[in-house]
Amino acid sequence: MSHTKKRPFEVSLVIPVRPYDVDFLGIVHNIVYIRWLEDLRMQVLAEYFPLEPAMTGEGIVPVLLRTAIDYRRPIRLFDPVMGHMWLKEVGRVRYVLSAQFKVHGELMAEAEQVGCFVDLITRRPVPVPAAIRAAMQLEGEPTVEAAGPS
Repeated sequence: MSHTKKRPFEVSLVIPVRPYDVDFLGIVHNIVYIRWLEDLRMQVLAEYFPLEPAMTGEGIVPVLLRTAIDYRRPIRLFDPVMGHMWLKEVGRVRYVLSAQFKVHGELMAEAEQVGCFVDLITRRPVPVPAAIRAAMQLEGEPTVEAAGPS
């Protein structure tokens, strides 16, 4: 999928395929995609919602509730992988991140992660921070409430 308009909280990373990422057939192992998703998620947080102020100032941390990956085509050693992640939906408590992994512009895998923010003291979910919800509303993107219950 090609896009010209940047999606909310979108980041892109060049992802090197390391020799230890592949199996005996030279294909990237499925668990590696989880690490790549975490690299992308940390980049989203670093650019748009830094963890240190969230943890020290607001006393909250992001927690993943679900990860789903659809593998379209195998990625191999030496493939030039580009990873993309963006904020797809925001609800009162949950948010959804979407991701894609491409090689030469061809979609190889796509993923979704559902997460929430948790209070460090109570360890209970808290509403998605206002800054994140506001960014989605400015972009005119759907919220989870608009798309269905959270």
